[in-house]
Amino acid sequence: MVSRQTIVIAGAGSIGCFVGGMLAAGGCRVALLARPRVIAEIEAGGLRPTSFEGFDQTVARDRFVLSENPSIFADAGVVLVTVKSADTAAMAEIIAHHAPSNVVVVSLQNGVGNAAVLRNRLPGRRVLGGMVPFNVIALRAGRFHRATSGDIVIEQDEARTAEKLSVPGLTMRPTGNIDGVQWGKLLLNLNNALNALADLPLRRQLAQRPWRQLFADQLAEALAAIKAEGIKPVSPTPIPPAWMPALLRLPDRIFEALLGRTMKIDPEARSSMWEDLQRGRRTEIDYLQGVITEIAERRGLEAPLSRRIVELIRQAESSGQGSPGLTPEQIRPRN
Repeated sequence: MVSRQTIVIAGAGSIGCFVGGMLAAGGCRVALLARPRVIAEIEAGGLRPTSFEGFDQTVARDRFVLSENPSIFADAGVVLVTVKSADTAAMAEIIAHHAPSNVVVVSLQNGVGNAAVLRNRLPGRRVLGGMVPFNVIALRAGRFHRATSGDIVIEQDEARTAEKLSVPGLTMRPTGNIDGVQWGKLLLNLNNALNALADLPLRRQLAQRPWRQLFADQLAEALAAIKAEGIKPVSPTPIPPAWMPALLRLPDRIFEALLGRTMKIDPEARSSMWEDLQRGRRTEIDYLQGVITEIAERRGLEAPLSRRIVELIRQAESSGQGSPGLTPEQIRPRN
């Protein structure tokens, strides 16, 4: 545990606040660079990380440094970057100007290119890729609820950063293949957009075969694209990526039994992209389906479903009305 160093959460949204809360509960010194709304919630009643597994602890406000000001990076030993992918370059510039030269920077973000962006803009600093397998729901009043299972994975380094950041209730595991791990997570994250368009809890969405068939068809497009790139994804679940489309197409009862053995999902869990639409925020569609459509176009492959989903999410963003509550039939490309 790195309790003697200040761990700065760079962009404390849902994931950042949950991770920061768990680290503080585990005895670490934590600073949160956050929006005024988040700061006000924590100022009012502390930060309350909870989990579907039963964890529930309110960490007092005085256990954190809270600020909108980048001066918060001045004594950072570790920076955990949790901003949206589109904001990575801007956050790297802030870190470059305000954090110590020996700071360790860890990307805990969706997508596959964020660590490279950070390295490019932070020469000489140690930058590690990471992968967060679970999702977190912001429930207001300083409560951030972990709604799915899995351990954080961080690129292995000689300083054993992953092990040192682990605290009770929040395990961080090292890997020697962070690229493969991130591509495996990107495949699972392709369901984020479907869940956002469906306006259904994840568990209820995945319990319905038409939604799983849509997810399976999308995965098939993605697997063909990344195979053409020579990429070998590592699944964050015990199920190999190549098996996933066939398993998703199984009858409901069989799939439900399989899902229960590989992943735990809170009944009210929803994707972060759904939350973005509900709050009128820009989504990360360009860093998920957008990556697949870019590869497909460059490789001369067909990816009509991925393109259709990008189009629908952009329409929902533009409307500012939250999730459109579509059916699988409405999402499928029109012939």
